[in-house]
Amino acid sequence: MRKLLFLFFLACSVSGVVAQEKTEQELKEEIAPKKAEIAKLQKEVNALQSQIDNLPGWKFGAFGTIGANFSWFNSWYSQGNPNVSSATIGATVNAFANKKDEKYFWRNAMNLNLGWVKFDDRDDPDDDDSFRNATDVFNISSLYGYKLSEKLAVSGLGEYRTTILDNFNDPGYLDLGVGMTWTPITNLTVVVHPINYNFVFSDEDTIFESSLGAKIVADYTRQIGKIAFKSNLSAFQSYKSSNYSNFTWINSFNYKLFGKVGVGFEFGLRGNKQENLDYALGEYVDNGSTGTEPTFDNLDSQLQSYYLLGLTYAF
Repeated sequence: MRKLLFLFFLACSVSGVVAQEKTEQELKEEIAPKKAEIAKLQKEVNALQSQIDNLPGWKFGAFGTIGANFSWFNSWYSQGNPNVSSATIGATVNAFANKKDEKYFWRNAMNLNLGWVKFDDRDDPDDDDSFRNATDVFNISSLYGYKLSEKLAVSGLGEYRTTILDNFNDPGYLDLGVGMTWTPITNLTVVVHPINYNFVFSDEDTIFESSLGAKIVADYTRQIGKIAFKSNLSAFQSYKSSNYSNFTWINSFNYKLFGKVGVGFEFGLRGNKQENLDYALGEYVDNGSTGTEPTFDNLDSQLQSYYLLGLTYAF
């Protein structure tokens, strides 16, 4: 009996040693077919999701990004301000409500980006230790299209852009226009409206002016596995003067970590000579109106930009 037990344990030990003798290359060869099987299943999932996206009816969705940074220094003499408290807080929300029908579509979207900063020098009793607005972006749009074919439609667009924390509707931009919409693939929408009126609302009537022009919008939204991204370009070309033209380009990325929580990144670019001149004139007045007064002709056009990195939550 003892010999049988000895032989049994010996056989188990030998088999364990043999199992441990697999090389790295052999293990990699075992992984390869499993990865191929996963990739095949992912393609099938994507195909099913594409069929779901193409079904008629309403589709709703939203995701947001929250970023925050806090710091506190006490007697940290290696920096210029040894006793400082600072913080930055930012949040974005991207939401959509789209309806698809056999003969028409109706697409509605909203983008909101708000940010605050705080810098408190505790050695300076006169400094501003409150949170101040840093980023303030609000865009909402509605696109309706009557299909001439599966990829081409006659369309009408309404789009409104402004800030909501400071200077609400000063300036504010409302685009109303008609033209054509092209949807070459499921995730891409291209709008070309040669008849579009850009209404500009502002107290500075000498700088901001409404005008007729062409509106171009390109939107690409897609989700691949755990990655979701959206890129939206909205541009207006004024027929009256290039000084009244403008564009806004916003890009959002989200990587799902677990559940509905992920990591998000958003950055935006904007070109707007009217806003540049309004700011330059404000600086000119604050500096005592010394030097050359800014005008459209001598203004250096500045590209506006922002970015936000933080955690995201899919609603």
